Amino acid sequence: MSLFQYYDLPGAEFFVFDDFLICQIKEGMEVNKEHNKSLKEVIEKHFSGKNIGYISNRVKSYSVDPLTYVETEKIPNLLAIAMIPETEIMRNNAEYERNFYDKPYEIFDNLSDAIAWVHNIVKNASQ
Repeated sequence: MSLFQYYDLPGAEFFVFDDFLICQIKEGMEVNKEHNKSLKEVIEKHFSGKNIGYISNRVKSYSVDPLTYVETEKIPNLLAIAMIPETEIMRNNAEYERNFYDKPYEIFDNLSDAIAWVHNIVKNASQ
């Protein structure tokens, strides 16, 4: 597992690895269709024809339009979402958002566990 691309976009940072990406949304942002556009561009550029997982490292305060997940779910090679909320409020929000996403979606306390889970999902789908 090695980082092979980093993006510092206006609303988020993306850390691209072999079979997953980590996203850190910036303070005060709203995750909506525009975020999905950026996400799709990164996925198409680096993961065309390859299954991946998405890890949201929630270290900043921001809002999410939960209907964004309905569109995110349509990205065919995005197999799973892992959330790492920093606070209890962020965890509660992530629990609520889970209702809008029908693919695998889990909440973790640390990055290592999230990476292991996502890696496992992608690996099992490739077999």
